[in-house]
Amino acid sequence: MKSKSTAALLAFLLGGLGIHRFYLGQNGMGILYLVFCWTFIPALIAFFDFFVLIFMSENRFNCKYNFKTGF
Repeated sequence: MKSKSTAALLAFLLGGLGIHRFYLGQNGMGILYLVFCWTFIPALIAFFDFFVLIFMSENRFNCKYNFKTGF
């Protein structure tokens, strides 16, 4: 089961490399972040992802990212 706080922490610390996207099961987006990491655009997007994850309700996070685990 994925944790919202872990995903937010990964987005803040390693978001420019897309590590939070791999953690959330979005491998395609993670690869795009890795390919374009030299442009620093993924780092900027990850900064916004961090705030989205922080302010997202726990219920919405579970519905979006933990749907396969039967939360």
